[in-house]
Amino acid sequence: MIIRIVRMTFLPEKTGEFLEIFRSSKDKIRAFDGCQHVELLQDVNQPNVYSTYSHWQSETHLNAYRDSELFGQVWPATKKLFSDKPQAWSLQQVEV
Repeated sequence: MIIRIVRMTFLPEKTGEFLEIFRSSKDKIRAFDGCQHVELLQDVNQPNVYSTYSHWQSETHLNAYRDSELFGQVWPATKKLFSDKPQAWSLQQVEV
């Protein structure tokens, strides 16, 4: 399983627009092949900073989503609302 975290900083006046994009696309992302979980988190001290937290069956599934028509609609619309460059991490759980 891959855990994907994407931290995004928005122009403060554009956060409402981002939330509407997320509301209208979250169920489609959750239904995408290989997506096991997706949620939106807001920074406690910076209300214009949000992170998506998602679980994917594999990196192949994540990349298929990133190459999809859905991502091609959601990401450009989201990206134009940023006030800073996004940060993204792909992680896997370590059993110790």
